[in-house]
Amino acid sequence: MPTYKAPLRDMKFLLNEVFDYPGHYQTLSTGANATPDIVEAVLNECGRFCEEVLSPLYQSGDEEGCRLQDGEVKTPKGFKDAYQQYASGGWQGLSAPEEFGGQGLPASMGLFKQEMMGTANWSFSMYPGLSLGAMNTLFLHGSDEQQQTFLAPLVDGRWSGTMCLTEPQCGTDLGQVSTKAEPQADGSYLLTGTKIFISSGDHDLTENIVHIVLARLPEAPKGTRGISLFIVPKFLPGPDGAVGERNAVSCGGLEQKMGIKASATCVLNFDNARGYLIGPENQGLECMFTFMNTARIGTALQGVGPTELSYQWALDYARERRSMRALSGKKEPEQVADALIHHADVRRMLMTQKAIAEGGRAMLYYAARLADHMVDGHVRGDQEAVDKYDDKLGFLTPILKGFLTELGNEAANLGMQVFGGHGYIREHGMEQIVRDTRIATLYEGTTGIQALDLLGRKVLLMTRGGAVREFTLKIANFARKQLGNSQLRPMALELLKLSGQWNLLTMRILLAARKDRDVVSAAANDFLMYSGYVTMAYIWARQASVAIRKLDTGGDESEAFYRAKLATAEFYYQRLLPRAQAHASGMLAPADSLMRLTPDELASTG
Repeated sequence: MPTYKAPLRDMKFLLNEVFDYPGHYQTLSTGANATPDIVEAVLNECGRFCEEVLSPLYQSGDEEGCRLQDGEVKTPKGFKDAYQQYASGGWQGLSAPEEFGGQGLPASMGLFKQEMMGTANWSFSMYPGLSLGAMNTLFLHGSDEQQQTFLAPLVDGRWSGTMCLTEPQCGTDLGQVSTKAEPQADGSYLLTGTKIFISSGDHDLTENIVHIVLARLPEAPKGTRGISLFIVPKFLPGPDGAVGERNAVSCGGLEQKMGIKASATCVLNFDNARGYLIGPENQGLECMFTFMNTARIGTALQGVGPTELSYQWALDYARERRSMRALSGKKEPEQVADALIHHADVRRMLMTQKAIAEGGRAMLYYAARLADHMVDGHVRGDQEAVDKYDDKLGFLTPILKGFLTELGNEAANLGMQVFGGHGYIREHGMEQIVRDTRIATLYEGTTGIQALDLLGRKVLLMTRGGAVREFTLKIANFARKQLGNSQLRPMALELLKLSGQWNLLTMRILLAARKDRDVVSAAANDFLMYSGYVTMAYIWARQASVAIRKLDTGGDESEAFYRAKLATAEFYYQRLLPRAQAHASGMLAPADSLMRLTPDELASTG
């Protein structure tokens, strides 16, 4: 059975040598406990847990899947024991405040943990992952009483959480939410409605499940302005904090899915289920964005994780499987044929996977520093800092989610291609990675929704291009400093050109959209992908600059490691970054070519 190896060398390279996390943690009010020794120990132990406990359940969990038995969801064999090890190890509260039983480490530490868990076994990681979003929502918007009641059991992993948005008639368009919430004399509410596609909506891993639910109050305004947010637990909390009576929320069915079959995706029915309002009335969507942004960053990991896993397995296979001779001559003359890894086209696929995995990981770690500062602002009560870093992170979030999950799908398919026909067979696990990864571009907002959020909302409406100008200035300033380095000069010049082009493209779309609003939707996907390729180019250049310096002065890793980093950066610039220009051309194409046909003409077969 294929196994997972935590990429600790690459993780530590990014943390210690590229992004200076030790220095970064010293600037945070939550960073005192994140000493280099503690960080090292956490990464090593989490890697061991993922390799030894979670990875062996990846394929068996897919084979067995979840099942609905007497109205309760049962998870696959081994999941409950693995979760108990996870909870007893204190992993759920790694980045939670100490006052609620957490370890008080920076938020980024939770992301590093989640990356390894998601790569080793994404289905399993969904259960505690959804809880993190519920916890964050309560931290920011819950009342003191709600925090005292729900946070401690969520932090220690005895309880878990969900996010309940989607209904049969609406997904992204949350203005159509129809679940009703009737106020009661005791200050609680009774919720009635049906939610679908609820990840971790029911399971047997925890003693209680805390649902975070969007619903409408009586006489609420129509559309998104009339949505409120509620806590609806599966079991009502007792007066001593223990689990009390069963609430009127039930699992009406399990979705039959293409992948992540060991993750319970439920239909939930609320039949006068008792709930508690979070935040102000009719401002539920604003509060829910806390949860959604957490989920979107987490989903971006599902672009990196499957790429890493598929790359590891494809690399091992390519080194062992023999087929034909390399075109440049025999590489292993004593063998009947050369290993696949000696063929240039196989190298193309492996290098693409490597560039996406390591480039995507670095993009996430770059963003995680911003998330740390935003959370630190909340802790210190500094709203100006919160807003500053929320804006920076808000610009990157749709790029991370949309771009990395699209590339994750590409990389998973490349891994299956390396295996050839064996990749299509279940025993090797490659087709499972493809199936599991496909959902990543769909949930928490499809790629098209992320693209509209980036271009339409963040770039055009909110900042009139200012978000792009600010980020490209950072890229250009970095690039100018590298012009004196002969090895890095080609990358620096390319970054300077792309920085100017990104701004020009933004302004051209802004001007065109004044005459035709369809221009925004027509250009959005290409704009997002272009943005992703340029952002990854910046991040790869940063890694290359460190590798060059360490090759001269010495570093924590071997010379071979740094040479591989530099070679992968050069591969990215030569083979993958040129795709950005195709997207640049596409986003400027007239919207008329998309919208010219009527619906009937579009359906015509001649």
